[in-house]
Amino acid sequence: MTAHEARNAHDAHDAHEAHDLRVMTANIRRDLGAWALRPADRWRVRRDRLRAQLRPIAPHVLGVQESLPGQTRWVHESLGDRYGFVGHGRDADGGGEGCPVFFDRTRLELLGWQQTALSDAPHRAGSRSWGNPFPRVAVTARFRIRGTGAEFRCVNTHLDPVSTRSRECSLAHLRDAITAEPGPAILTGDFNTGPGSAALDALLAGGALRDAWRSARERGSPEYATYANYRAPRPGRRLDWIVATADVVVDRVRIVAEPVLGGWPSDHLPVLAEVRLPKGSDPV
Repeated sequence: MTAHEARNAHDAHDAHEAHDLRVMTANIRRDLGAWALRPADRWRVRRDRLRAQLRPIAPHVLGVQESLPGQTRWVHESLGDRYGFVGHGRDADGGGEGCPVFFDRTRLELLGWQQTALSDAPHRAGSRSWGNPFPRVAVTARFRIRGTGAEFRCVNTHLDPVSTRSRECSLAHLRDAITAEPGPAILTGDFNTGPGSAALDALLAGGALRDAWRSARERGSPEYATYANYRAPRPGRRLDWIVATADVVVDRVRIVAEPVLGGWPSDHLPVLAEVRLPKGSDPV
């Protein structure tokens, strides 16, 4: 057998032993109501664009940020009946912006989930620490791929845009929580910080967690600034991230930058990754 044939056989074996998933993160920009002065920022303009963007992609897992309850319902209706979601608002009463995780129930079985505050009191809803002026949360969902037994965790979050310390502490907390348990895990979110920052360097130090953009076998778009502010995409810093444990293979990643129905659904551009989990992953 030649080296080329051996490599092809190895790749075919990998494809048989693994399971493809489409994972997406999207900051959908909260509904500002009467405060949305620019037409491009108005939810009644953006919502149909968001629906038209999501339906053809049909991600198996979608982590959303800045979602008010009515927007969460809109995303759920847009994805269709086969989807479920977990997560609620970040405030003490469960209202306000949320970071829900949507999932394709025909592909994934939900094993459990929890929402925690990114604070010194993670189980006290609405709690704040580390300098962030508003509560910040993480939603963790545990899934099994139907018919395979492969299990994984998905963690979705939205970090503070103001406090550097809050971002550093939040990512340190998430890193420790993810790596404390065995098995594949995927972290999605708007981190409000870009490559090379101290917070990201600490998150990725040691290689237990890897940036999907850097580890992907193929990139389907340029590295755009994901905070595009309704403008044509341009190269720049990624504030929106997909990060995975080292046992998750990222086959392809792209920044979803195409306009929809004449504009963009959000001031942020989503990130989409096609990933593979090892067959027979240890239960998490």
